[in-house]
Amino acid sequence: MTMESGASGAPSSPAPTTASDGPPRLTRLDFHGPLSEARAGRLVERIAGSGPLSVLDLGCGWGELMLRVLADVPEATGVGVDLNGADLARGRANAEERGLGGRVVFVEESATDTARGPADVVLCLGASHALSSGEPATATVEALRALRALVNPGGRVVLGEGFWQRTPTAAELAAMWPDARADDHLYLGDLVDAAITAGFRPLWVEAASEEEWEEFESGYRSDTEEWLAAHPGHPLAEETRTKVDAQRSSWLRGYRGVLGIAYLTLVPVAD
Repeated sequence: MTMESGASGAPSSPAPTTASDGPPRLTRLDFHGPLSEARAGRLVERIAGSGPLSVLDLGCGWGELMLRVLADVPEATGVGVDLNGADLARGRANAEERGLGGRVVFVEESATDTARGPADVVLCLGASHALSSGEPATATVEALRALRALVNPGGRVVLGEGFWQRTPTAAELAAMWPDARADDHLYLGDLVDAAITAGFRPLWVEAASEEEWEEFESGYRSDTEEWLAAHPGHPLAEETRTKVDAQRSSWLRGYRGVLGIAYLTLVPVAD
């Protein structure tokens, strides 16, 4: 799952990408978002039950959920699409390590207007912004229409998407990502309605818990925090400290308890 510039709008990872010039990057996270092992297992079981032969993961990051689906469905193949080369390399390495290298391809390209579909399962976790250039809430609606065109009849779409749990205050918006606005996200009911309007029926509606958020947010920064504690005089320490402190503050003072992440398992309505 990719959340660095996804549903939360939070700044990208504060850690440099290699251990040689700074802290290691996101090694404490299995999923790039607030997704627990238990919820991931239920999602995989639900997806696998539809008998997919093809999986397309848009904005895949390192494609952890896709790899778990492929491990559960030996007949299936997968394609992961992302612009982050380091994440894609991690996905390829994980696939090879698990004996899945011959059944999955990770490609470094834009997901906008992608020609990679259609597929039996389409995953888009915290990455709907990759499918539309529109303003945030409008982009979600446009992304849902794009996803409807990318899934095969009788298939499944799993969308991980941000939503407001309540209306953010002015102070909370000011503490979030730059230029955060109250219309950046839909409310959960409106998000589900948008999926229905786009041509889906909601098979399953669920949202990340507070515990999942805390696990993700702490894991997101833990490599960097440990590195900063051990390397206070490093040439990159000041810049890294400024970035990680700002990102933590945006969570604790801004979107914590305000921004939710919904996981919608969607079935396309027959044409």
